[in-house]
Amino acid sequence: MNIFPTQYSTLSAPALKDHLEKQYGFKHMRCRLLVRNVSDTYLLEGSDTKYIFKIYRDNYRKLDEIRAEVELLEVLKAGGARVAYAIADLQGRHIQSFQAAEGVRNGVLFYFAPGNVVMDPSDRQLTLIGREMAVMHNITAGLQLKHDRITYDFYTTLQRPLAVIRERFRELPDEYEFLQQVAEKVKKKLATFPTGSFSYGYCHYDLLVQNYHFDGQDGITFFDFDWCGKGWLANDLMTLYIHFFFHTHFGKVTQAEADRAFGIAVAGYRQVRPILDEEIEALPFLGVTFLIFALGFFEDNYDDFSITFLTPRYLRDRTALIKKLAEQYCKF
Repeated sequence: MNIFPTQYSTLSAPALKDHLEKQYGFKHMRCRLLVRNVSDTYLLEGSDTKYIFKIYRDNYRKLDEIRAEVELLEVLKAGGARVAYAIADLQGRHIQSFQAAEGVRNGVLFYFAPGNVVMDPSDRQLTLIGREMAVMHNITAGLQLKHDRITYDFYTTLQRPLAVIRERFRELPDEYEFLQQVAEKVKKKLATFPTGSFSYGYCHYDLLVQNYHFDGQDGITFFDFDWCGKGWLANDLMTLYIHFFFHTHFGKVTQAEADRAFGIAVAGYRQVRPILDEEIEALPFLGVTFLIFALGFFEDNYDDFSITFLTPRYLRDRTALIKKLAEQYCKF
């Protein structure tokens, strides 16, 4: 019997456990699906060990892109950065391939980041965020990987996302017009900055606080490099900036508290690596590009991401959020 064309299958967790035990020499492990998303995330654990196994869709991450992510993590690990790196199997391979119903899917086993997410980091933790982010950037600045990853520029963060989401805004012409206008303003404003002097290399591009864990001793581990790519390294501080923007918007902290906390992280960064004042000034504008990029990402992966929230109401609210960021924090 022929298999009917399939868009997105879910691999069996018990079968995956058996496969990984054989490939990595594990015994008596348990495996369960944590997240079914643009890539599927499984928790593999034994009595005293934990790992994360992530399986990518070919339509979302090509093999060379996965190889680049693994390569970047290897470089970061060798340089002493605190990251959840990829683990090689008994044959020294970092990537496992599976013949799924829709075709070949590739997966990677990652070291499990110890500890937990902290939504409101302490001053000590904020300093650590900045310092360890700078440690990563000391390694990735000027780095060239063997395999390609996305480059974060005006095309990938503004022009292309606005093109792919146009139809989604069919019932919201005013909101779409605003996004087009603010994108042009951001490009023109950033052209006035000395961007040729901005640090450039591979950035994580999603260092919201959900993507690193603190352990009991305030050790930190960065994980989920799914959006890693080439661009201005200030983009990583920008995502922390956006965390505090969200926090103030939703009333979790006051603006004064957010400014103080972010300043501590920047000071920690500067203990390890210099950053221009102009790079800090550019963060709100980079934040606009990040939020528009995310809209394009949601649209690109709408079918397989099961994005039930991508409704006219959500798009209206998200546009209002971008408008608030632009009007209150960007000095055009």
